Amino acid sequence: MAATPRPAPPANLFPTAGVEPRGFWALAIAAAVVLLLALGAFHYLEEVGHVATGMGNEVVWGLPHVFAIFLIVTASGALNVASVSSVFGVKAYKPGAALSALLALALLVGGLMILVLDLGRPERLVVAATHYNFKSIFAWNMILYNGFLAIVAVYAVMSLERRWQKISAPVGVLAFVWRIILTTGTGSIFGFLIARPGYASAVIAPLFIALSLAWGMAVFILVKEAVCHWYGVPVSEEMRVRLRRLLGIFVATGLYLAAVHHLTNLYWARQTEFERFFLLDGGLYTVLFWGGFVLLGSVVPLLLTLLPRFNSPRALLWACWAVVEGAFAFLYSFIIAGQAFPMDLFPGYEVRSGFRDGVVAPYLPRLPEFLLGMGGVALAFLVALVAIRLFKVVPRDEMPAVEVK
Repeated sequence: MAATPRPAPPANLFPTAGVEPRGFWALAIAAAVVLLLALGAFHYLEEVGHVATGMGNEVVWGLPHVFAIFLIVTASGALNVASVSSVFGVKAYKPGAALSALLALALLVGGLMILVLDLGRPERLVVAATHYNFKSIFAWNMILYNGFLAIVAVYAVMSLERRWQKISAPVGVLAFVWRIILTTGTGSIFGFLIARPGYASAVIAPLFIALSLAWGMAVFILVKEAVCHWYGVPVSEEMRVRLRRLLGIFVATGLYLAAVHHLTNLYWARQTEFERFFLLDGGLYTVLFWGGFVLLGSVVPLLLTLLPRFNSPRALLWACWAVVEGAFAFLYSFIIAGQAFPMDLFPGYEVRSGFRDGVVAPYLPRLPEFLLGMGGVALAFLVALVAIRLFKVVPRDEMPAVEVK
């Protein structure tokens, strides 16, 4: 009996997958240099004190917290692709699940680094980790952050190991539920501060969830395009169409809930004065909200993602960058303006003292704050870069290209 020759294996569609990406060491060294500068800024602040920053008694969460909250909220949204694959069973997103999980881990690690170094006394973190005050939302977030890291790490391992991919769905569902709770907790940090008229609102938690979906999707698309470009792997046009439409829907949802948040505040008489300040008379904060978040971060991406005439890979990348820039504009105006606006310590009475009561607090971030924030971004970038190189996480879109009308 003649032996039948074994058919030749299919041609490798991704011949460069597993090869060191172009510019890896240059990017890694650049990120490490920024990280070292951030650590130097932290040491400087430890020696000199927070007087070297633009923060004071009124504004205690400055520019580093803007970076930290962006990274933490975006980490939750970076799991979008993994969630759609595992929770909703859409197999088209399965190739990007591992990259989605690793990116979420990297972003959260970068955000937590900023929070720890911006405490002023980072060694006191041991107290926060061993003595829980369950009436504090900060104590709950300690559990949520650590749980997120553990669950997503397990999911990432299962996504990378073929033998475990079939049982990864339950872990993916748990990660999806946990990310929603985590983002709710992050938003509740502000929503529970009833003394601050710019924060106290139950709408902030769902608003942060919606924003995390948009910001995480934008960052994932940027990273996916970069990884595929570095490795020379083609990106399916059909997957671009899917991600483009999802990004547009998420951006629209975030903009809608932001409008609901401010309309809700305008309904309450005690919030009217702050809303007038924030929306009309807030100077830089007003410009950042309307020009940075609404126009650049929402309207422009909506046009680039939902109008067929802008259907191109370059337009998608521009939309993602606009979403990221709008995210920083939103967080800066939201976090800083909420603290700068004076609190009404004695409702119905006029307060006069030498402590700038009733005066909008000034705040101008300084270089150490910026370097500390950029250090978190650099750490997230470095962790993601090394993880992608180490585990060879290259999304393989095996879908045929489709003509987009």
